[in-house]
Amino acid sequence: MSAPEPALPASTWPPSWAVRVSRRGSGWRVQLLAADASDELPVLERALGEPGAEEWPPPFVVVVDSRLYFVVLRHGPGGMVRALISDATMQEWVLGAEVVERYGIAVDEDGAFDDDETGWPGGDLDVFSDDGLPADDLRPIVTADDLWADEMVARIAARLGFADELAAAVGA
Repeated sequence: MSAPEPALPASTWPPSWAVRVSRRGSGWRVQLLAADASDELPVLERALGEPGAEEWPPPFVVVVDSRLYFVVLRHGPGGMVRALISDATMQEWVLGAEVVERYGIAVDEDGAFDDDETGWPGGDLDVFSDDGLPADDLRPIVTADDLWADEMVARIAARLGFADELAAAVGA
């Protein structure tokens, strides 16, 4: 099943950005945290807020770094931070390396690449399952060889229903 396209194409967005996404009743709220947050993991973790401070499902932070990969952080049960990185092989990027190290995301350097040397997602692919996007539906989006990271996030936003809010926050 193909996800609808967002209101504004991701290609018009800046190459790097960070947002905090939360639910308010039946709607979504998307706040731009930074136009470039590629090396600020502690700041992004603080942007999540206190675990259990808001309704379930909790808010999440999404960071797109240079259109090459994205990271999602979200509180899980017991206040632990759940993390997803769209391409765990992005170790040469500060944020990518920090996320993989801090959250213990396994990186199989030998098996990480397919024939055309695209990377692979790591971490919690069920990070959006409480919102209605389980790992089996998320995997085709994050492994699509023809999408940049911001386009993947735009597809996720469209599937979850906050595409317009994301486009307004990032495309502004």
